[in-house]
Amino acid sequence: MGRAFGFIGTIVTMAIGMYIYSVQIKTLSPTSGGNSEEVVTIAGVKNDLISIANAERGYMASQGKYASLDELTSGNYITIKGERPPYFYDVETSNSSFRVTATRTTKGAPAQLWITESMQVEASD
Repeated sequence: MGRAFGFIGTIVTMAIGMYIYSVQIKTLSPTSGGNSEEVVTIAGVKNDLISIANAERGYMASQGKYASLDELTSGNYITIKGERPPYFYDVETSNSSFRVTATRTTKGAPAQLWITESMQVEASD
């Protein structure tokens, strides 16, 4: 019975995450004048951040804590690698919060994108 509630909770969390993603994709766009490859890369990074954040929520629901990127991957919560060139991912956690950051390794904008437990993707200049 508890597993069923956990599974249902995960599905509900994913549905909420996808809704938030659809809103975010409309409001955050790469810098104007970006080429189509950059647009696709940034959209992919945003999708990865939301997927990792959803995995964090699922991990919290089942394990009672937030996890590192390695723990999420080894626990089969995600299959995302630690990067999507030119961005690499980092996860910072505490007892009550997490922050997933994508940092660009080359010149260009945005230099960083991140998401927290609020499920809002944000970007630096």
